[in-house]
Formats: sequence, structure tokens, C-alpha cells
Amino acid sequence: MMILALPAAATSVATATTAATTADFIARRQFAPCYIWLDIAFLVLYAGLLLWRRRRMTVLIGLAAGLLYFAVDFGIFHLALHTRSISPNASLFWVLLWMSMSYGFTNFTWIWLYLRRDDRLIEWSTLIFGWWFCAPLIAQTLTSRFLPGQAAHPIVIQRTTGAYHGWMALILFVGYAAVIVHNLGFALRPALRIDIRWLLVCGIGIQFAWELALLLGGIRSAGLSPLQSLKPLVIDSLLETNLCMPYIYLIFLAVSARWHEDLSARMPALSLAQSLERSVTRAPRVPRRPFTVTAIRGTQPPTD
Repeated sequence: MMILALPAAATSVATATTAATTADFIARRQFAPCYIWLDIAFLVLYAGLLLWRRRRMTVLIGLAAGLLYFAVDFGIFHLALHTRSISPNASLFWVLLWMSMSYGFTNFTWIWLYLRRDDRLIEWSTLIFGWWFCAPLIAQTLTSRFLPGQAAHPIVIQRTTGAYHGWMALILFVGYAAVIVHNLGFALRPALRIDIRWLLVCGIGIQFAWELALLLGGIRSAGLSPLQSLKPLVIDSLLETNLCMPYIYLIFLAVSARWHEDLSARMPALSLAQSLERSVTRAPRVPRRPFTVTAIRGTQPPTD
């Protein structure tokens, strides 16, 4: 009986190990110190442009998000869960502070501009994604030509995800489940119905843009196999920023009910339902055409 039990136990352990390996993966970044200073210069420029265009609430939300990112990344991922590690040539505290403020600020200002349906969203989006894509290439050129020491000894920082992605998935499910319950049971009028597709496009799209730009620039998952590099692109895009969308939208509605974007008080203040209705009715309406042969031919210029 013991002889038969040993293979079964070994199979069980192997299966558990495989499942843990599948759920856990390494998210790694590799960059020269020059990249940090270039990014800080961009953040100053970006924040200055937002303030110049009177996007003051957006700037405050971005700063608060950067601090929140740092509290989660350093306080939970590193101190509590011990999932963070960094190469000996850099300080984990200072690198995480920069990373948190950089990606927290850009991510959440972009989200806030999206939620408020900013009339310059195309310009802001192009600026952010353009920098995420171009910055690694600029840094690589500068370091290889002028800073060979940095090119030979880059900063490598990484984290494993198995200790917390399950909790993130729970937060994601609870948030969107609450939105679904609201739409099914409490949205008495279409104007009070939250557009789930609209939230998903923002939550998945922004994280995907971030992950794709870092992957193409050689920063994300450097030194890993193609499959290991693909997992952060897909799983993080579906999970990490997207999990906050129902909650940040609720915060957006509450803040917008009391204050304008330039930080002046809204008089009179709106209720949460009024703020939601205002947000929904500001969405552009695209007329729907029937999908028929006549409708399709009607959109084509005459050939004679």
C-alpha cells in the first residue's frame, strides 16, 4: 500500500507545484539609471502641461495615486509579502518611489481624463503612450553612446505575483459584480446605467498600452523567455489597472459632484445619482444604422 501511495503523493505534489508555477510569474524591468532621470523630466513637463491647461484636479488625483502605488508596492509587495527584489547597484526604496510616482501619476491622470471625457483626450493619450514607447529607446541610445558604464550595469528590479494576484482577482470580481447588480436592480433609467464596456476599455487599454510599450522598449521582462514575457502583458492588462475601475469611477462621481476640474466648488453640489446621470449623458451618441443591404448601399457614393 505504501508503494502505491508514494507515486500518488508524488503526482499530487507535482500537480500542486505546476499549478503554483502557472499562477505565479515574474514581472521584471531592466533599465539604466539614465532612464529614471529622463522620466522625471517628462513627469515635470507633463504635470506642467496639465496645470497650464487647468487640469488641477487631475494632477491632485495623479499625485494621490502615486503615493497609493508606493504604499502598496513598498509596504505590501515588499515589506509584507517579500515579492520584490532589486540588483545590488540600486536602492529598492528610491527606485520603487520613482516607479510608483511615475506610473501611478501617468496611469491615473490618464484614467481621470478618460472618465471626465476630456476634450483633449487624444492629445494627452498620445503624449503618455508616446513617452512610454520612446523613453526606453532614447535611454538606450544615450547610455550606449555616452554612458557605457550604465549600459553594462543596468538596474534590474522584479516581483513575483503568486502571493497577491488572487486577492487582486477578488477585488476585480467584487467591483464589477457591484456594477452589474447596480445596472440590473437599481438603474431605473438608462441614464443611470453604468457602461461596463466603457470601464473595461479604459482599465484594460491603459495597462495594455503600458505593458506593450515597456515590452517593445526592452524594459519589461528583459532576460525572460517569450512565454514568460507574454504573461505580464496579458494577465496584468486584464487585472492590475482594470481592478480599480469600478472604485475609481465611484470616486470620480463623488468628487465631480462637489468640485469642478479647476478645484472650484460646484454650486449647487450634485447627488451621486445626479453626478452619474451627468457622466452618462455626456457620452457621445453614435446613431445606429440598420444592418441591411439598403443601409450599406446608402453609405456608398454612386458609381455612375
